[in-house]
Amino acid sequence: MAVPTFVDRVRLHVAAGRGGHGVASVHREKFKPLGGPDGGNGGPGGSVILRVDPDVTTLIDYHHSPKRAATNGGQGAGDHKNGAHGSDLILPVPDGTVVTDGSGNVLADMVGAGTELVIAEGGRGGLGNAALASSKRKAPGFALLGEPGEELEIGLELKVVADVGLVGFPSAGKSSLIAAISRARPKIADYPFTTLVPNLGVVSAGEVTFTVADVPGLIEGASEGRGLGHEFLRHIERCAALVHVLDTASIEPGRNPVDDLDVIENELASHGGLEDRPRLVALNKIDVPDGRDIADMTIDDLQAKGYRVFPISAASGEGTRELIFAMAELVAAARREKPVAEAKRIVIRPQAVDGGADFAITPTQEGYVVRGAKPERWVRQTDFNNEEAVGYLADRLNRLGIEDRLLQLGAVEGDTVLIGDPGTNAVVFDFRPSVQAGAEMLGRRGEDQRFTEDRPAAQRRRDIQEAMEERSEGETRADVARRLAESGAPVSYEIGSEDDPDAEFFDLSEDDPGDAAGEDR
Repeated sequence: MAVPTFVDRVRLHVAAGRGGHGVASVHREKFKPLGGPDGGNGGPGGSVILRVDPDVTTLIDYHHSPKRAATNGGQGAGDHKNGAHGSDLILPVPDGTVVTDGSGNVLADMVGAGTELVIAEGGRGGLGNAALASSKRKAPGFALLGEPGEELEIGLELKVVADVGLVGFPSAGKSSLIAAISRARPKIADYPFTTLVPNLGVVSAGEVTFTVADVPGLIEGASEGRGLGHEFLRHIERCAALVHVLDTASIEPGRNPVDDLDVIENELASHGGLEDRPRLVALNKIDVPDGRDIADMTIDDLQAKGYRVFPISAASGEGTRELIFAMAELVAAARREKPVAEAKRIVIRPQAVDGGADFAITPTQEGYVVRGAKPERWVRQTDFNNEEAVGYLADRLNRLGIEDRLLQLGAVEGDTVLIGDPGTNAVVFDFRPSVQAGAEMLGRRGEDQRFTEDRPAAQRRRDIQEAMEERSEGETRADVARRLAESGAPVSYEIGSEDDPDAEFFDLSEDDPGDAAGEDR
């Protein structure tokens, strides 16, 4: 099997690096057994970036290696050490590469040296417990996981960026012409379809320098799949001008330059998108006696169609100088009208599935499906082997309003709730509404409302303390408490009795749960 040297279409699988995990760590130092959380953050994963490189002219490297991946971010460590950033993977592509997604939708048209496209963004690094600490949660016993990097299948399609495109029948002399006016050295032979891939040449005409593309020969029906030219018609879509190279010395019966021009124009019209390109006509092979005679007979007919016609000989060079300067004139005019393409950086970011809100909930047969950038990202960051991390996730989802919205939609305890895409990696939960009573009366993770200072028992203790400053001589604290009891709740009680103001938070009818906790330790 022949090894291709020119590839203009490939499918590429790209994967960005995963973000490193954060770490849960406690600072340890002599005489400081509990020095506080010092877990560092994970480093972000590397991104996959496509960059236009003028020195690259084909996609053959990706034909042989269709899978590319960036490096992962480093893990966090104790002593506030963050993980290393994953290295970005730079993939050089030719100028004029069109990037499509798996469905064929165009993502970007990369034109201009240095233009970049972040096609797959690296995952975020997870936060360590030092970053999660707050005044309410002073020592988190968990950290967040790093997010996976984006992974997708893309298509790369090369459309050669040239100023002038040469079109014509096979063996019309296009390769000979580009070899005569530039330093390009394409394969030249005396049989049809010698050119199998587009050839590029650089041409100078005075102060104007431009590129010329030689497209494989077109035949009637090329736009429908006949011959080779239909595979490469897209390479002249970017050309500022087209040059019809017509064979005036063809030995095929029934062939003449005027009919050849009509056939090629029909194929270009069937391909579409080239109607506004200015045209020139080159009557080639006038070095052959019969060729010069046919050129003299057809030049008036071609000019009557509105074309500028140049009799040339690619073999001897006759007439090529006039043709070159005519090309340069069209190229210069096109450049004056077209703004200069500047290198730019493009980042592909998917649109929010809910149209911009934080989340959207859809009742389905499988359960309630929650979609949104925030809840899906939080789920990916959660270590479900850590109960405290799961509680932190529940608090975040509740503060976002997901629980209230589920209740509005009629969800009851035990219903199935899916967060994410049900067809891929959704996380399934059983709906458990918050219980605002007893030991369940918790705020954010690590925060207990029972320890706030606005409790009745705490207020009674403050009242007693204030009354102690005005007590009579010989009056004890118990006497002060009894005196104040006449106007309020009892201030002397047995722990666990019905007078205990904290009894509402405990159920002492069973064994002390602290005993079981001690056994676990």
